[in-house]
Parts: sequence; C-alpha cells; structure tokens
Amino acid sequence: MNKFALFGAAALFAAPVAANAQAYVQAQTGLDSVSVNGGSSEGLTYGVAAGYDFPVREALFFGIQAGISGSTTKECASDLLATGDKLCVRAGRDLSAIARVGTNVGDTTKLYVLGGYTNARLRVTYNDGVNKDSDGVNLDGFRLGAGFEHDFGGNLFGKVEYNYSNYEQGYSRHYGLAGLGVKF
Repeated sequence: MNKFALFGAAALFAAPVAANAQAYVQAQTGLDSVSVNGGSSEGLTYGVAAGYDFPVREALFFGIQAGISGSTTKECASDLLATGDKLCVRAGRDLSAIARVGTNVGDTTKLYVLGGYTNARLRVTYNDGVNKDSDGVNLDGFRLGAGFEHDFGGNLFGKVEYNYSNYEQGYSRHYGLAGLGVKF
C-alpha cells in the first residue's frame, strides 16, 4: 500500500511541473571534428532534436532532449594493400539522449550545460578495384556540452552549442552547432 501512496504523491507533484513544460523541436547544423586514435578529420553535421524544458525555480530549468544527426566527415586512404585500392571511414548517424540544466538570463536568453548518452555509427568501405566491401559498427559513448539559447519572439528560438562526445574504441568528436527551433 505504501508503494501506491508514494506513486500517487509523485504523480501529484509531477503533474504541475509537466503542465509548465515547454516542448520544442529544432534543426541544427555545424562543424564536426572526428578523432580516431589520434588522427582527425573535419566535416559538417546536420540533424534534428526535440525535447522538453521544465522550470524548476524562477531562473533555473531542467530539460531532456533526444536527437539524430548525420555527418559529411569522411577519411580515405589509397594503395594500402594493393595498387589502386581504397579504404574509407565515414561518420554515420549519431543518436543522443541528453539532459540539460541551465539558467534563464532575462526573459529571452538561456545558458545551459548538458550531458548524456550517445550512439554513433561508423561505416568502413574497402574497394580493391574488383570487389567493394562495406561494414558498419555502432559505438556507445557519452556527451558533454554547453550552450546559449535566445528567443526571437513568438515561438521561434536560436541556439549556439558546443558538444564533446567520447565513444568506445578510441573514437571521439567535437561539434560546434547552430540551431533554429520552434517551441510549443
């Protein structure tokens, strides 16, 4: 019976917080710097994210966000095993589930830090001139970052954000992002 009372009390507390939650969706793009065991390559990242921000106190908020992004970052090498062969490693999709904690700076600006889980896909392609083989691997990791968000009026907002992600097998990335979104 105590479990039901505890659950009921938590639901009563969460209902007003959820009622004040601000949902949003955003498109984002930016620079992507991928490092694998010391070597790095740069490209562009692009994607979408959606989430909720919950006011905790007058100037403090907590948020959750899920996102998916792609990348143009690719590195190739030729003549590795035979003359004319080519090996390419390409950064694929990146999935993320993060939490944000921040402060309202005035009525239209937020500063925040973020952290959470990320999963990246790497695609490796080898072409020896006759046969082409391709394989992919999913890598789990964590993401840390910080950002600045500004409301433009109505439901439109923009943001600038830095993210660092560290994955398994010596793989990491640095993102510099700019986003444009709509709040509901």
